[in-house]
Amino acid sequence: MLTHNLGFPRIGIDRELKRATESFWKGEISEAALAETGRELRLRHWDMQRRRGVDLVPVGDFSLYDHMLDMAVLLGAVPERYGWSGRYVDLPTYFRMARGDAGHGGVTAMEMTKWFDTNYHYIVPEFHRGQKFYVSSTKVFDEVREALDAGFKAKPVLPGPFTFIGLGKSVSTGFDKWEHLDAVVAVYEEILALLGQQCRWIQLDEPVLAQDLDPEILRRFRPVYERLSQAAAPAGLLLATYFGGVDHHAETIRELPVAGLHLDLVRAPEQLEAFLDLPETVHLSLGVVDGRNVWKVDMDRALERIGKAVEKRGADRVMVAPSCSLLHSPLDLDRETGLDGRIRNWMAFAAQKCTELHVLSMSAQGLNAVEPLKQNRRAWRDRRSSALIHDPLVRQRVDDVTEAMGRRESPYAQRAWVQREHLGLPLLPTTTIGSFPQTPEIRRTRLEHKRGEIGAREYTEAMHGFIEDSVRRQEELGLDVLVHGEAERNDMVEYFGQQLDGYCFTANGWVQSYGSRCVKPPVIFGDVSRPEPMTVEWIRYARSLTDRPVKGMLTGPVTILQWSFVRDDQPCEETCRQIALAVRDEVADLEADGVSIIQIDEPALREGLPLRRKDWNAYLNWGVECFRLSASPVRDETQIHTHMCYAEFNDIIEWIAAMDADVISIEASRSNMELLEAFGRFDYPNEVGPGVYDIHSPRVPSTEEMAELIRRAIRVVPAERLWVNPDCGLKTRAWPETMESLANLVAAARTVRGELK
Repeated sequence: MLTHNLGFPRIGIDRELKRATESFWKGEISEAALAETGRELRLRHWDMQRRRGVDLVPVGDFSLYDHMLDMAVLLGAVPERYGWSGRYVDLPTYFRMARGDAGHGGVTAMEMTKWFDTNYHYIVPEFHRGQKFYVSSTKVFDEVREALDAGFKAKPVLPGPFTFIGLGKSVSTGFDKWEHLDAVVAVYEEILALLGQQCRWIQLDEPVLAQDLDPEILRRFRPVYERLSQAAAPAGLLLATYFGGVDHHAETIRELPVAGLHLDLVRAPEQLEAFLDLPETVHLSLGVVDGRNVWKVDMDRALERIGKAVEKRGADRVMVAPSCSLLHSPLDLDRETGLDGRIRNWMAFAAQKCTELHVLSMSAQGLNAVEPLKQNRRAWRDRRSSALIHDPLVRQRVDDVTEAMGRRESPYAQRAWVQREHLGLPLLPTTTIGSFPQTPEIRRTRLEHKRGEIGAREYTEAMHGFIEDSVRRQEELGLDVLVHGEAERNDMVEYFGQQLDGYCFTANGWVQSYGSRCVKPPVIFGDVSRPEPMTVEWIRYARSLTDRPVKGMLTGPVTILQWSFVRDDQPCEETCRQIALAVRDEVADLEADGVSIIQIDEPALREGLPLRRKDWNAYLNWGVECFRLSASPVRDETQIHTHMCYAEFNDIIEWIAAMDADVISIEASRSNMELLEAFGRFDYPNEVGPGVYDIHSPRVPSTEEMAELIRRAIRVVPAERLWVNPDCGLKTRAWPETMESLANLVAAARTVRGELK
């Protein structure tokens, strides 16, 4: 019974890849030095997996930025604007595709959006008429040779062709991207033929199978996989599905000529029955260890599922794996010496999940794993019965929630007049999304306070200095609605989690969000409540410095839920309602303190959408309910904002309207305002702030470029309901580019205001 892994964290236990990549971007290290850091991490991680009992280690899952970008480069799918014409794509071109050109007037980055329902962002492939594809990178071949030379059993991992094209976008008007399928598959055949001579297994990831697919696209799976399987021979193709069940496509999948099929039995354990009768030559890979959370596997439950497959198919045709890539899991729990020992005993990170695979494989085959099984059972008994996770007062408060608690006093049309009179803002008001650059000085001050090297008073004085600097800069720029800059916040979710009961925190639990951006999600282990105000004093100080409106900045309940590692012993909606009540208390306290604009960010509402449309209504019902519960204890004159980024809105626009936020700001610049079109078609009734420049790129857009985006926005949404803002928060940017970009933003808004007058 083989154990294998679908993918592994890339960034390193100390975020070595992040530091090396950012140093390369700054010109501090060479391309060769960056490549050496990558090589060291790959070898270390392969060795970690093998030592913990993984038979087949994934190769090709490592990336300097993103695996979908890697696949675009491998296929030569490089947009023409990057001016690439060579045989193999070089590293500067690769990073320009990811980040754009830092120079004035340089090319824009490729669009970026969420990887299914995770908080990982991928680079969206672009397709156009007349596009040619051919092998344009040696990365995966080099890494396979690297693994084999080091003595590892390598299993190459690539996004499958249907997922690659399905998650891409057509940039030619009226062009169907699926017209490129045959041409793309021809290059896949060439790639697989080379890999198949070196490896026993090749993994092709097709998570799109967990979604609803067009019957015409589904019909093409069999002929495509016949070609791919022949090309890969003598290697066997392992078709990997995850993030949901694929039994709704069982008829198609059972007919595919593949050597193995991977199922996510954490997200969809019920689908196992549909695939037990696969042809006897096909290996069935069981994803029984949760690749997206930090809790130990319930080994007894996992062994039941493995046993059912073994009974039907035999142990030699069953493989054991995580549910999905461990990219979404922190690296190693052994580094977490500061956690409460009781809670730590309930957890497993990527390294420990590899050990769990080995124990499950041994146990399922009747080999000696008695003691690890006993330890696992003890941990689960302790967790289920622990007083740490239950708070009767919180549960009673949730039970007491009424429908009226989720409604504002008046409809938006009535509130809007009251708010305009109260706030006195100009047409096309300018603002930012919340955060400003997290300078080394800011991060150092927070670290010194965390270590106890400076006291509370000294820390507060330092933070006040950073807030004042931020406010003065915004006044200098001429922004209409200010923010305090969030200098005190390490992360938009972790900051709030640290002040809520029911949370715990890791020291090294980093996961990749995009590129070099890493986040350290807090862990929800018990019932959630707010002991005391979390933001009021910081906003109060910022307001004391200026006569202009200062937004109160909060993270919404759905995003706090989605961007945390969530307890898995109760429904997510129950946990979300607990968080919503905590945020509601903060909203009420901010208003009572005199704050007239409160932003409750919900960038994760769309990303949490179930992959099957039939499940959408149930999720959106409780997601929107939780937002409204958090946002509604205020008077009409208090303006509620929300923010969403890097998501497709078309299919859920009516639910976004149902949130009833007075103003929603969205990412729109990378898509050239395409995302805003959904708001126009739906005739979205409230106010919108489409982002006019991409903050994830170091490129500074010109005043005219942003003015043109504002003009495009006005064609979709009336000017009196438009705001002007960046795509997202500015914490990852440096002050010089931030000031230059925002100066251009303010100038662009004033230019268009003048045109409208």
